[in-house]
Amino acid sequence: MERRKIGNSGLQTAPIVFGGNVLGWTVDQASGFRILDAFLDAGFNAIDTADTYSRWIPGNKGGESETIIGNWLKQGGRRNRVLIFTKVGHEMGPDKKGLSRRYIKAEVEDSLKRLQIETIDLYQSHRDDQSTPMLETLEAYAELIREGKVRAIGASNFTAERLQESLDIAAKHGLPRYESLQPEFNLYQRAEFEGPREQLCLKENIGVIPYYPLASGFLTGKYRSPADFNKSARGGRMSAFLNAKGKNILAALDDVAEAHRVNPAAVALAWLIARPSISAPIASATKVEQLKDFVAGAALKLSKEEIAKLDEAGA
Repeated sequence: MERRKIGNSGLQTAPIVFGGNVLGWTVDQASGFRILDAFLDAGFNAIDTADTYSRWIPGNKGGESETIIGNWLKQGGRRNRVLIFTKVGHEMGPDKKGLSRRYIKAEVEDSLKRLQIETIDLYQSHRDDQSTPMLETLEAYAELIREGKVRAIGASNFTAERLQESLDIAAKHGLPRYESLQPEFNLYQRAEFEGPREQLCLKENIGVIPYYPLASGFLTGKYRSPADFNKSARGGRMSAFLNAKGKNILAALDDVAEAHRVNPAAVALAWLIARPSISAPIASATKVEQLKDFVAGAALKLSKEEIAKLDEAGA
């Protein structure tokens, strides 16, 4: 399967990254193992998670996703076949959040322990922390890279202005720069990424690994009316998408999907993969059979006319 570079990091990912947010939430460990094995066997090679996944579930404290991934890796023969991306910065408890040197240095040890690995391939700032000097954060990451605990760093949910500031500070002080950006971006939700953030990533060769590429499942086409909202744990979010714009997008996805004999989800992923700024979207699966859309999306080559049709529907 094709491999794509993530910025100047030296990391190369398949066209789709597995979203580990479902692990410990809607996917238990046994099911997670089966899905991750099938994902790897299909030719994919990167998993994205975070220390806070899935702290939002009653009874969870965070770290559940990393723990499941670590137990999966422990089975042997997998670590050298997969890239592990995780994040730091979201609140894990009282006085456990942000991007201070003290917190990053402590939290990376917890993530490494849960993941049962020695090195995180891509360590990402989950949210911007304007209460901590950017220089302090980048210096902390530089220490982790020197210590061999992290290979490269990325940013999630940063504005173009703050990402540019981080690049300027890194260049001025000879520090590692953010090699990737993780924004919310899909065929429905485009405004926040398209424009200054996308142009900056293209100009500076920063890899983009967008989350919610299927708009929390709306772009799979399984939510066509309010009666469908109970189909998943995310169904309650679908009312925000089920409007004239959303229906236009689904109609365009249906047309292109029918032409290629694939599901709408595969087309939505292929639309992202075809975009010059995108390294690889992050997509989740709760069942092994859903990975068929990942494989189809990674292989699908959309024509210029099909891309234009989808662009227009989601404009």
